[in-house]
Amino acid sequence: MTMDARILATIRKIPRGKVSTYGAIARAAGYPGAVRQVVGALRRSFDLPWQRVLGAGGEIKLRGDSAIEQRLRLESEGVTFRRRRVNMKLHEFKFAKGKTTNKPNKKRPQTKNKRRTTAD
Repeated sequence: MTMDARILATIRKIPRGKVSTYGAIARAAGYPGAVRQVVGALRRSFDLPWQRVLGAGGEIKLRGDSAIEQRLRLESEGVTFRRRRVNMKLHEFKFAKGKTTNKPNKKRPQTKNKRRTTAD
C-alpha cells in the first residue's frame, strides 16, 4: 500500500462529528512527521471528509471561503467551536494504536571506566 493510500484510508476512518489533525493522521498512517504529505493527499483527492482534518490545536488552516465552508460543514455535523478553534476535548478522534514493528533495544553491558594511573 502506498503512502497516499494509507493516508487516505486513515482520513476515511474519521467518523461524522469527530475531527483530527494533520499530524495525528500522519502518525496513525505510520508516517510520523509527514504532515505535508497529508496536505498533498487531501489536495489531490476527492470524495473525502476533508472538513474533519484540522491544524494543531483544532485550528482551521484554510483561508477565505474555504475556511467558512469547512466551519459550516463541521457545525452541521454537530462539532462545536471555542472561538476560532474546534473543541478538541469533545470532538477529537483518537486512532487505535497499531502494533509497532520496532525491535526492543538491547542493552549493552556496561563497562567500568577505570582510570589508568602511571607510576613516576
